[in-house]
Amino acid sequence: MKIAIVKLSAMGDIIHAMVALQYIKQAKPNIQIDWIVEQGFAQILENNPHINNILTVNLKSIKKDKITIFSEIKKIRTYSKNNYDLVIDAQGLIKSSITSKLLGKAIAGFSKTSIREGIASYLYKHKVNIAYEKNAIERNIKVLCEPLGIDITQEQILNKEKFLYFNTSNKLPIVIENYIVFVVGASVTNKIYPKEKFLEVAKRLNEKTLVIWANDYEKEVALYLEKSLKNVIASPKLNLDELKRVISKAKIVIGGDTGPTHMAWALNVPSVTIFGNTPEYRNTYITPINKVVKSKTKVDPLNLDKSDFSIQKISTHKVILLAKELLNG
Repeated sequence: MKIAIVKLSAMGDIIHAMVALQYIKQAKPNIQIDWIVEQGFAQILENNPHINNILTVNLKSIKKDKITIFSEIKKIRTYSKNNYDLVIDAQGLIKSSITSKLLGKAIAGFSKTSIREGIASYLYKHKVNIAYEKNAIERNIKVLCEPLGIDITQEQILNKEKFLYFNTSNKLPIVIENYIVFVVGASVTNKIYPKEKFLEVAKRLNEKTLVIWANDYEKEVALYLEKSLKNVIASPKLNLDELKRVISKAKIVIGGDTGPTHMAWALNVPSVTIFGNTPEYRNTYITPINKVVKSKTKVDPLNLDKSDFSIQKISTHKVILLAKELLNG
């Protein structure tokens, strides 16, 4: 059997879907799995033994240059020549459903009431029903496994094998043994924990700490923390393959609800994820080594409050207590 998974972006969403691959391969070891992804996130999928082909698109380029839609359609139609038995849209957006339709005729995806862009479901032959507010990891597993006749239990998820892979032959630009890793940024500002509070956490934990960054703001925070404390260093800029490797070696990862923090869960590395205006019960999987701290705000996953900056009010004491518990565990 030959399937194509359409999960275009973003980092955390792709990671939440990737966990399903190990269960699919266990149930159907001879299945061929191709994955269609935005080219900027392709490195997250690289070196994964469960993926046969990573097929990239650049649909984001259409926003800047509308004419590129034609080259992207042509590219996707080229991929369709692989003659997939099943295409699974694990994204649930209009653009991902159209991509799926261009790839093949037999398409599975979320039901109309299970996604934000319900119109996308009209292109699916097999529709998977699971409430939008349910845990994102469980949602991804269900949409990928149910069409293949595979049932996954919560116990299996809790006992998952780590599923991010990286190239170990290349030398890392930094030595990172026995470090705590701070993830100081996020895709939106109200998911960012204040730099002054990260500084307090670093002081109180008094461990060697590496601060990763991907943009100018995050680099500024990393340098601020490095300048403020001797036990903190700012990482050089890392590509996604290097980032996976760095996270895999961390003693613990501390950060907001964002891709690199979710990598810790994927790699079975201890973590403390800090949530403000996003729902912790939906956006991560709490385990004995993966803990969360949540602000007092009640969150509606269907209507996130962009003016909610409650993450900034979360006490460092809560973060430090959980981090010490994991470090001493």
